[in-house]
Amino acid sequence: MKEYGSNVQKLADHIVKIEDRTKRTLYAHILVELMRQIHPNMRDNQDYTNKLWDDLYIISGFELDVDSPFPPPSPESLGKKPLTVGYNQHNLIYRHYGRNIDLLLEKAINTENEEDRLAFVSYIFRLMRSFFNTWNKDNPEDHVLLGQLDQLAKGRLKTEIDYIRRNGPIEASPKDRNSNQERNRGNSHQGGFKTQPGHNQERQNSNNQNNRNRSNNNNKFSGRNNNNNRNNNNNNNRRKQGL
Repeated sequence: MKEYGSNVQKLADHIVKIEDRTKRTLYAHILVELMRQIHPNMRDNQDYTNKLWDDLYIISGFELDVDSPFPPPSPESLGKKPLTVGYNQHNLIYRHYGRNIDLLLEKAINTENEEDRLAFVSYIFRLMRSFFNTWNKDNPEDHVLLGQLDQLAKGRLKTEIDYIRRNGPIEASPKDRNSNQERNRGNSHQGGFKTQPGHNQERQNSNNQNNRNRSNNNNKFSGRNNNNNRNNNNNNNRRKQGL
């Protein structure tokens, strides 16, 4: 084995010729430690010690007879071809989405409840956007992702895709939509769905926050004015007593 050098080969041949088994076993352990020092970067491997003993048996031509902590490998295993890896044969239209998107779409199609199915499709739509941004630099348009989603679903989720195309995806995910159904009923939109907030709602929230900040500032200033009036009254009373 070239990674250990010719000196290790000579030492292994010498150990095989030693007649005393105890001495031969001692020298074999010493040689294994020497082989360990030759490749210190391989120490993190979990089966590194077992590999060293296997290499020593291979270097000795499987003629080494010592008391080792691991059984010697069989000569038939040397040079044996590895088993063929069984790759899947799924024909993926868009490989950057992976096989899991197809599995999620099948589960969404089999969902009977319409609200759950819409929440499921909205979740898949957001997931496809994150996968697309991982492998591409451009930010995709919604109609591009919806077209690909319709193609992957083979037209079986057309109603939900048309809803997302008109109103955008809903906020709830499939697992928490039922738990938040009562809480979101007051803010529902077309059939109990809560869509994403628009610009007008965000602007109204910012205006409310500004009004709160102004009222807090006015209270601070009014408190300061009251303290000043009290100090002035105390000073006037002291002057009158002195007179």
